[in-house]
Amino acid sequence: MSDSENTASDNPMSPAPSALASRDRHSASAPIIGLTTYLEQAQTGVWDVQAAFLPKVYFEAITRAGGIAVLLPPQPVSDEIANRVLDGLDGLLITGGKDVDPARYGQEPHPTTDIPRTDRDAWEDALLTAAIARELPFLGICRGAQVLNIARGGTLHQHLPEVIGTDKYQLGGGTFGQVDIEADADSVVGRLVGTDPLEVAVYHHQAIDRVGDGLRITARTADGVIQAVELEGVPFGVAVQWHPEQTGDDLRLFAGLVKAAQEHSFSSANLTEAGQ
Repeated sequence: MSDSENTASDNPMSPAPSALASRDRHSASAPIIGLTTYLEQAQTGVWDVQAAFLPKVYFEAITRAGGIAVLLPPQPVSDEIANRVLDGLDGLLITGGKDVDPARYGQEPHPTTDIPRTDRDAWEDALLTAAIARELPFLGICRGAQVLNIARGGTLHQHLPEVIGTDKYQLGGGTFGQVDIEADADSVVGRLVGTDPLEVAVYHHQAIDRVGDGLRITARTADGVIQAVELEGVPFGVAVQWHPEQTGDDLRLFAGLVKAAQEHSFSSANLTEAGQ
């Protein structure tokens, strides 16, 4: 028998037909989630170049929650480009990173504010604005929550220690702080992670100040720092200031995004079929 005539049943190393069918069904139903990335100077081997990258914990959380992760590096963008990108997605994740340019919310930079990455700011703002317009499910994490608030006309505290008198939200040196948050019962975040005090990982020296249009605060810390906002009027528009990707055994927020993205995909497919 030639190689081309071998079947899965003939080869003990090949997956069984039932396993292949199961994998195909998963691939067909798993929603595609776009994750924004860094664009920074990076070293790999002998190379020291500008590179797009994202910590593995982000896209690993999406795949473990049942989604397919694709990376979206900063690049020149227009409304048309943003919408073409979103045409291939079922959900969007705006990830953590450096401070947003304070010029975007009408302020001069604080001495501690990062040098702005205006390319990433523009890219994420365009994607998020387009996602909101088409009600594409989205999740913002840390910087992502701030991008959402600014996109809706809100502002930030540029240096939180000057507001609350402690640096516990950004210890420095790449060490995540641990704080307790409490979510509102009648919120998406509350339904996903519960309303009992929840210890979360944080690494931010900025935070939401004036809340943007259409956003509702749905989680805080005991000292009043906003830790989650949700966009009203859309099926799934959630942003958290903490870092859920750092808690590998708790995928609830990612599972919520993946589920909403899957429902959006099915709904869009049904609308397309109905229009044919």
